Amino acid sequence: MAGWLKNGRVWLGVLLVGGLLAVAMWPRAIPVEMTQATEGPLVVTLDEDGRTRVRDRFVLTAPVAGELLRVSLRPGDRVERGKTTLAVLRAAAPVPLDVRTRAEAEAAVRAAEAAVSRLTAERARAEAAVVPLADRVRRSLALATAGALASEVLEAQAAELRVAEEAVKAAEFAVAQAQQELNAARARLAVPPPGGSAREWVLVAPVSGTVLVRHHESQSVVPAGEPILEIGDVGRLEIVADLLSADAIKVRPGAAVVIDQWGGQGTLGGRVDRVEPSGFTKLSALGVEEQRVNVIIDFDRSSEQAKLIGDNYRVEVRIVIWQSESVLRVPPAALFRRGAEWAVFAVQDGVARERTVEIGERNADHAQVLDGLVEGDTVVIYPPDTLADGMTVVRR
Repeated sequence: MAGWLKNGRVWLGVLLVGGLLAVAMWPRAIPVEMTQATEGPLVVTLDEDGRTRVRDRFVLTAPVAGELLRVSLRPGDRVERGKTTLAVLRAAAPVPLDVRTRAEAEAAVRAAEAAVSRLTAERARAEAAVVPLADRVRRSLALATAGALASEVLEAQAAELRVAEEAVKAAEFAVAQAQQELNAARARLAVPPPGGSAREWVLVAPVSGTVLVRHHESQSVVPAGEPILEIGDVGRLEIVADLLSADAIKVRPGAAVVIDQWGGQGTLGGRVDRVEPSGFTKLSALGVEEQRVNVIIDFDRSSEQAKLIGDNYRVEVRIVIWQSESVLRVPPAALFRRGAEWAVFAVQDGVARERTVEIGERNADHAQVLDGLVEGDTVVIYPPDTLADGMTVVRR
C-alpha cells in the first residue's frame, strides 16, 4: 500500500509538470489589427503645391527716359481702358539719333505696325468664328427644348462657343498690348518740342482691370523700358503647379482637379487646361536637381468662392489621374512583399493564411485588389514580423 502511494505521487508529479510544460508551450493567439476587403470608390490623384496668377498680365513701362511723377494709384485700384491715367512721365530731352539708330527705330515702328495689323486680323478672324457657333447653339437650344437633341451635345457646343468667345477677348488684349508697343516705338522717334522744354507723357490704361503691382511710387528718374505698374483682371485667374516630369506624363488636359488649402472653407473645383511641353530644372528642398513641368489649371467658373483668391496666392491641388466608382479595395497597410509579388494575411476561423494578391491602382488610403480576395474577406493590417502562415490570431 505504501509503495502504491509512493508511485502515485511520482506519477502525479510527472503529470503536473507535463501539464505545465504543455500549457507553457501551447501556441498562443497573436493580437493583430484586422479589417475587411470592401467595395467602394477609388480616386488616384497627384498632389502638389500651386500658385495663382492672372491669366493676362500687362506691364506698363516708361516709353522714354525721364522724370516719373509720383504715382497715386495703389495695388487693388480699378482702372478703365483708355480713361484712367496711370502715370505721368516728364521726358528728358532726347539725344540726337545717328543714322543707324534712327533707321533701327523706324524699323521697330514698322514692325510694331505690322504686329498691330496682324493681331487685328486675328481678332477679326476670332470674331468671325463666334458668329456661326452662336447660331449653331441657338438652333441646338431649340432642338434640345423640343427633345430632338441630346443635352450632352448642346453642352459641348456651348463649351465650344465659350472657348471661341475667350479667344476673342485674348485677341482684343493682344491688339491693345501691340498698340501700346507701337506707341512706345513711335516715342523713340519723337522730336523734342520747340524751345527745348520737357514733354509730359500721360500714360493711360491699355486695358480695364486692377493694379497688381506698383514698381515706383515716389517721383524719380527712370530709364526707358523701366516697369512702372502691372495691370490685370483678377477675375481671370489660373493656377500653375510644377510636377515632376514623370508625373506630368500621367496628366491629361480636362482632368478634374480638387483645390484645397486656399484659405477658405471646403475645397474648390478646377480642370487641367494644359500641360506645358517644355520642362525645367529645379532644386528640391534637399538640394537634388529635378526635372519639373508646369501644369496650368483653370478654376471652376461656377465657384463664387474662387473670386476671393488673388494673384500669386498659394494653394494645394490634387489632380485626378484615375478613378472608379466601385472597386474591391483594402488598406495599403495590409499589403507586404513576398518576393516580386504582393501578399496579405487573410483570417479564416482565427487562423492567418498568407495569400498572394494582384494589386491595381492605389492611393494613400486604399489599394485596388484585382485578384486573390473577395468582398468581406478579413485581412490583417500592420502584420508583425513574427506572424507566419497558419498562426492563430485574435483581434486586438
